Amino acid sequence: MIHIYRLRIKKIIEETQDAKSFILENLDKKTLHYHAGQFLTLLFEQTNGTEVRRSYSISSSPVLDKELAITVKKIANGEFSRRLADKAKVGDILMSIGASGLFTLPTTIKSNDRFCFMAAGSGITPIFSLIKTLLHNNPTTSILLIYSNTSQSSTIFFNQLTELRESFQNRFAIEFLFSHSTKIFESRLTHSVIDLLIDRYALYEHNNTIFYLCGPYAYMRMVSIKLRADGIDAERIKKELFIIDTPSFKLVEPPDQEAHEVTIFLNKQRYSIEVKYPTSILQSAKKRQIPIPYSCENGQCGACAALCTKGKVWMRYNEVLGNKALAEGYILTCTGYPIDGPVELTL
Repeated sequence: MIHIYRLRIKKIIEETQDAKSFILENLDKKTLHYHAGQFLTLLFEQTNGTEVRRSYSISSSPVLDKELAITVKKIANGEFSRRLADKAKVGDILMSIGASGLFTLPTTIKSNDRFCFMAAGSGITPIFSLIKTLLHNNPTTSILLIYSNTSQSSTIFFNQLTELRESFQNRFAIEFLFSHSTKIFESRLTHSVIDLLIDRYALYEHNNTIFYLCGPYAYMRMVSIKLRADGIDAERIKKELFIIDTPSFKLVEPPDQEAHEVTIFLNKQRYSIEVKYPTSILQSAKKRQIPIPYSCENGQCGACAALCTKGKVWMRYNEVLGNKALAEGYILTCTGYPIDGPVELTL
């Protein structure tokens, strides 16, 4: 069974007019482990008793901050982000299945590696955790943050980031872009602005820069296409969609839509289910009450990732697994369907 953590809100910090950080105290004896850049999946109950899962990025650093923190921004039609921002109070208990996510630092960081973080709005949340961790764990690492917002007052962590810049002047640079600015090259991130900053910081000079992008889909698509067109390898571009949306385009269908057996190895248990399109592996597992971890259910967060050890899984959408993970056999159960025969998965 998946462990459910009980997290008590210890403190609430108002970051901007529509964003708050929640300092959380783990009431369980089991330690809640996490990596910089990951998110917490919280469990909410609707009025009809149905469970709903929502993910919120962790803004604390596992190597620097003693207390776990998430930062939540109210979004339009965001029922649960508004519930947290408007109604949650100190002492409230939040239920969570723990931390997950693939938007993390490389396992091995070379002394000459450079990092360029590009964030828009609340996309700074996981990046803030990554930057703090890098600055304190890797004394030779050079970091650039390009951070887009409407104005300084709407900029989450503005003061904390400027303080970090002062403390690490030789290693950490920030370019704030405010869309309300009257200066063209200080407002919106465009191809021209990207070119300007690439030249200013010589980001392409030694082919040792790793790019991390976090923000709305349109923002990340524009930046990602620009970097790829400039010759940056896909494995050097890490992405985290901060607002999970159902894809606006029509998704293709699997080449094989017949029913196939899927065997799942999870928590030392073995489960066998039959999966047939249009029901995904995750949907089929949920119907059988198999406790597969999940969150977005749209192929955009990675919480449901599994290792395919036998057979083939076709995914109709994938925004998080890179070429390396795919080559190793990882798949997303929320958008995955077995094809050409039986499949075995390990979580």
